[in-house]
Amino acid sequence: MDSTAEDTVAPVDVDLYDDGSFPEYGFRQAPGAAAVFAALRGTGPVPERGLVTRRQLRALGLSPGGQKPLAGLTWRNGLRKAWFYRIELAVPKRVPTLAQERALDRAMAARQTCPKCRRRYYACLPLRTQGCCEPCDKGYEPSPDTVMIPAPDTHRLAA
Repeated sequence: MDSTAEDTVAPVDVDLYDDGSFPEYGFRQAPGAAAVFAALRGTGPVPERGLVTRRQLRALGLSPGGQKPLAGLTWRNGLRKAWFYRIELAVPKRVPTLAQERALDRAMAARQTCPKCRRRYYACLPLRTQGCCEPCDKGYEPSPDTVMIPAPDTHRLAA
């Protein structure tokens, strides 16, 4: 039996709903990925063009600025996905106002303060399940490196 060229062609996976307008890249395969990784490591300048994820934009001090994702990133055999944005359309990250920082600090203080001993911890407490901090629940004194020292009245921000 003669084998022809048609017998040796590998089968192609075809997605009927994919029109090819939204490209997907694998890990470190996007255009300009090497330059972006060098900029994030601090060994190169920030590229003016290329595709970056939202986390990479944040690390570079930028935000998407309302632009829609241009491509997708897939890794770990399709279990993990992210979106790519164009770096040239990104805008500088907004800086929160002092009032916004105070509001965030009050919200975090509610999650980090034990209702029994009134100590504020660096980590969020299991208030829904436990109702108090671990030292109050178990009956021991907390270590000093886990409890915040009260800040002066002039500046109460945790950040």
